[in-house]
Amino acid sequence: MIYTVTLNPSIDYIVRLDQVQVGSVNRMDSDDKFAGGKGINVSRVLKRLDIPNTATGFIGGFTGKFITDTLVEEEIETRFVQVAEDTRINVKIKAEQETEINGTGPTVEPAQLEELKAILSSLTAEDTVVFAGSSAKNLGNVIYKDLIALTRQTGAQVVCDFEGQTLIDSLDYQPLLVKPNNHELGAIFGVKLESLDQIEKYARELLAKGAQNVIISMAGDGALLVTSEGAYFAKPIKGTVKNSVGAGDSMVAGFTGEFVKSKDAVEAFKWGVACGTATTFSDDLATAEFIKETYEKVEVEKR
Repeated sequence: MIYTVTLNPSIDYIVRLDQVQVGSVNRMDSDDKFAGGKGINVSRVLKRLDIPNTATGFIGGFTGKFITDTLVEEEIETRFVQVAEDTRINVKIKAEQETEINGTGPTVEPAQLEELKAILSSLTAEDTVVFAGSSAKNLGNVIYKDLIALTRQTGAQVVCDFEGQTLIDSLDYQPLLVKPNNHELGAIFGVKLESLDQIEKYARELLAKGAQNVIISMAGDGALLVTSEGAYFAKPIKGTVKNSVGAGDSMVAGFTGEFVKSKDAVEAFKWGVACGTATTFSDDLATAEFIKETYEKVEVEKR
């Protein structure tokens, strides 16, 4: 079973209008509300690929109920730990410029953290756990190291979608996959990456530090997979960009779901690219039909 862990989920409230006039009343043209958070996005895409999974993490209040109800409606199993305060709302204003206002999220009490640890401790070597996104406000990202260590003690695999020091810390536990973008990769090593050769070089550094597979996403310039067996480049697919939210999470879902089935990193990479690209060209997370259509356009070459 694949589990996704979202420590600080959200409702993503998307507001659309022509322009924002600061200090005045603004009326929207349209709006949407989605269950959000990186791990939750992974769960939703996995389900669209008909891959069973369980979403866990911390959730609370009427906003948390909206997220749970959304996942239940999509027939995704949940094992959330309830907290007292409301799950946060992230507002995304799409006007002449895109503006985001992100909530801080609820406080997690020690007993609630122990409840999540108990869930992770019950896993087995047959399971894979996706850790993604920011932590609860009072725990800090350092808590991920404890949770990942606990998960690995059960024999389960871990996928870690982080950036910065949190990603570096996760390498001690040999994650099945890490997936920084090219800018995040450069920031980790304090360098400006200007060529595919440079990107491959530093991706291999992550491999040497413990990662089993490394994907570097490069937005409209394609993506790179680096494994112990070689490096593989996915050519960019042309289309109209509609959505910057959830593309990376979709890529993680595509790779993880396929790898758990086939243990084939290159085939998993193709599905990751298909999922990520399809979401980029969609208003929300991509549909199964569009993902399959996009998969047929994926071209991967070994470097």
